[in-house]
Amino acid sequence: MGSGHDDRRLMGQCYCGAVRYQVQDAFVYAANCHCSQCRRTTGSAFKPFAGIEREKLTVVQGAGGLLIVGEPEGHDAHCAACGSLLYSVVREGAFVHVAMGTLVDAPAIRPNKHIFVGSKAPWFEITDDLPQYREFPEG
Repeated sequence: MGSGHDDRRLMGQCYCGAVRYQVQDAFVYAANCHCSQCRRTTGSAFKPFAGIEREKLTVVQGAGGLLIVGEPEGHDAHCAACGSLLYSVVREGAFVHVAMGTLVDAPAIRPNKHIFVGSKAPWFEITDDLPQYREFPEG
């Protein structure tokens, strides 16, 4: 029913390949998050993520092998075998934030801002020209 990227499906998977998901290429927003939780779950300076309505993501392999950290309406979904963070359920369970590094196929969207830079790693310097927000931008 949609047009353009709405009909395109992207594949994603964890490091070991035990868990695979499919998501519509219809992301609503994308950002690089520098909060301490995103840094810890990824082991990196920040997490590039893309947000989409929860029902537009489907785990197509290994759903029983997910390690859920958090509550049903707000959690991180990792592969229980290799530990990869695949996505986070957010906004009272309505949206998922897909960890863009787990996408096999390239999405149409690109991160267009840095968020939670107020708690970014002191050893990391942001060198691009994207807007920076101390926390999550309003609106």
